[in-house]
Amino acid sequence: MNGLIIHNEDKIKLSTMIVAFAGWPDAAEAATRAIRYMVRKLPTNKLAEIDPEEYYDFTVNRPHIRLNKKRERIIKWPTNEFYTYIPKNDPKNGILLYVGTEPNLKWRTFSETVLKVADMVGVELVVTLGALLDAVPHTRKMKVTGKASNKELIRKSNWLGINDTGYQGPTGIHSPFVEGCNNRKLPHVNIWSHCPHYVQTTPNPIASYALLENLKNIIPIDLDMNELFLAGEAFQQEVTRAINKQPDVKSYVSKLESQYDKENKVTSEMPNGKDMVEEIEEFLRSQTGPE
Repeated sequence: MNGLIIHNEDKIKLSTMIVAFAGWPDAAEAATRAIRYMVRKLPTNKLAEIDPEEYYDFTVNRPHIRLNKKRERIIKWPTNEFYTYIPKNDPKNGILLYVGTEPNLKWRTFSETVLKVADMVGVELVVTLGALLDAVPHTRKMKVTGKASNKELIRKSNWLGINDTGYQGPTGIHSPFVEGCNNRKLPHVNIWSHCPHYVQTTPNPIASYALLENLKNIIPIDLDMNELFLAGEAFQQEVTRAINKQPDVKSYVSKLESQYDKENKVTSEMPNGKDMVEEIEEFLRSQTGPE
């Protein structure tokens, strides 16, 4: 099955899939760190993984050597892992979490392999997370953009301030993956955080927090974000201290702040998170035909 390894053959139903790929579409590791944070904080179980042999050029995407507790050498290959999360108080709204690595080869085949797992558990909505570098200041609220597959989801995304950038140009694995969703008529939303391009430190917990904050307004997830929030505050203070020692960079950031403030001068009234969750749930129910 194109390298797909299933660890749990039990029949389960998961309504939503959340996706992130390491590599080009993951500036400051924001997207993959966001999902790994969920895997760590929520009671998840590993469902499946993809063997990397068919999809990577290991001279480009090199495996790493690690030492285990016995000081034995272990090869760490590019990973693609699927986890399940089924809320005890809401088992009908289970989530499939996927965190992977953008492949070097066979993008369409790879995307179909990932989506086979979504098919297997009956996913009804896909949310992809990504991050890019942009000319934005670290001193302002993280810019978030995205794209949705239909008018209803576009309207909900716009309410959250997730606006389509209208980008054209080189693309990543997200595009063939979303094309696979479209071929299945599977509703999807893309959420991208915009990381300050002048901040070279990785990871950026502020960007991960921004992704999860928007995600929680789309999907009902009981996720404790405090640890990530505190990490973001510490990160921002560290970056600010470093920039204050560099007058040229500080001046550049001031210009970005002015530009950001002008672009965000007009703000629309936003609905509360509870209303958004209820509307998304209503949308999902409307997509489900008679059993």
